[in-house]
Amino acid sequence: MTFNALLARKTGDTIATDIVTLEEHDLMPGDVTVAVAFSTVNYKDALALSGRSPVIRSFPLIPGIDLAGVVETSNYPGIAPGDRVLVNGHGLSQTHHGGYAQKASVPGEWLVKVPDAFSARDAMAIGTAGYTAMLSVLALEHGGLTPDSGDILVTGANGGAGSIAIALLSGLGYRVVASTGRLEESAYLKELGAAEVIDRHTLSAPGAPIAKERWAGAIDSVGSHTLANVLAQIRYRGVVAAFGLAQGADLPGSVLPFILRNVTLAGIDSVNAPLAARQHAWARLATDLEPGKLARTTQVIGLAQVPAIAAQVLEGRVQGRTVVDVNA
Repeated sequence: MTFNALLARKTGDTIATDIVTLEEHDLMPGDVTVAVAFSTVNYKDALALSGRSPVIRSFPLIPGIDLAGVVETSNYPGIAPGDRVLVNGHGLSQTHHGGYAQKASVPGEWLVKVPDAFSARDAMAIGTAGYTAMLSVLALEHGGLTPDSGDILVTGANGGAGSIAIALLSGLGYRVVASTGRLEESAYLKELGAAEVIDRHTLSAPGAPIAKERWAGAIDSVGSHTLANVLAQIRYRGVVAAFGLAQGADLPGSVLPFILRNVTLAGIDSVNAPLAARQHAWARLATDLEPGKLARTTQVIGLAQVPAIAAQVLEGRVQGRTVVDVNA
């Protein structure tokens, strides 16, 4: 049987994509075959398609770091035909064909069963961004934070992970402060649950190594000077969960927040997280994320629209989450 896919090829330093028709023998090795229904466009996907970061390590390759669908065939224990499954990260869009296709063959240990509370579309409206947001919330909780601890800052608030982080935190009772470069979209952030919206430029320039205490914790997707300033303003025994580098991969800060205020910086990796951590995060998403808020963060596109949307993601012009209907 044939299936459609968005295939990335590289010539020199240029990455080009085309919608192609492939056959099952074109799939990569895996003990589970999935009829893919939906994928997503994340910041990492945008980096991969642009070539700005060497996400894709071998060409040609089907991009897409997320997928959700129904199992067609399985030789993996505990996974059976008909199961609704998802994959976030692992080798997708790096060394293994990803989610921008109507079919995938993957190792069974990469799969998480879609919680009953979600459709496949819902699962991809959450995707790596929302799953990463949940891992970040869990890190704040692990560090001892509760809603009574004080305000939680979310940087990159208009992005996919930021939007879902706001929805999760506000639903759990936290007072959330959203940092964004698009203040004109403050109403959207407040609909998700932000109590206050601040201009990202107040955090993005070089700052003092330690400053007035403002937030009990933070979820940061920006890195660089922003993360350094966030750490400098975290309250005593506060926690910061960091997973992004939209501003940069550097951290031009100081040890002072760590040794004077006992601040914890928790790194969040969603790509290689163990299965138990993934399952726990998805179980919490099923109970803690309000469906109405998820719907407000989401737009749906077809495969052919992925490159254009990816470019907009890099330009900071996409609000919330983008779901890819691979059959559209």
